[in-house]
Amino acid sequence: MKNILIAIVLLALSGCVSVAKIESGDKKVGERMTVSIDGAWNHVNAPGMGPGETWTMEGLPIDQLLLYSGLKDGQAIHATSGGSAKSYVFRSGMQPDEIAALFEGMLTRDGSRYKLIKLEPMTFGGGKGFRFEYALTRKIDNVELLGVGYCAVSKGELFAIVYMAPRLGFFPRHAGRVEQMARSARVSP
Repeated sequence: MKNILIAIVLLALSGCVSVAKIESGDKKVGERMTVSIDGAWNHVNAPGMGPGETWTMEGLPIDQLLLYSGLKDGQAIHATSGGSAKSYVFRSGMQPDEIAALFEGMLTRDGSRYKLIKLEPMTFGGGKGFRFEYALTRKIDNVELLGVGYCAVSKGELFAIVYMAPRLGFFPRHAGRVEQMARSARVSP
């Protein structure tokens, strides 16, 4: 009886979460952004994950790559649960420091600690954009993460790639690939 119950639970859960392998090459993200990928990534899709695509190399507890393709004015950058947690909403007139603060708000909704390390202009998606680096200490396990984000606003929509992983070992392992992906990003008109 116990094995049957476990099988039923596993079958029910298998319909909730999907993982698809993303191979090297050019990949369309959403309707307007294309990136070149070096090495395979895993695209994780589940209810309540938010408006951005979530990719990982090592698994979600280890590293996370968030890709936003055309987040509209007034849209939250995270999944909305309808609870009392504050929502962080993109506005097309936001300046780079305000967009970086938007991601800070999203990443600290659970009580994690965030520190902005660097914010600088950078071409992203073929236009004027910016890059930011941050440190994050996860509340749940006190793991110190490093992160980097690349963003641009095109025609009032937000395009972004945000990567984070544990500071020791994992972040340096894939940061170069993420940088290359960000430099390859193209946003179509």
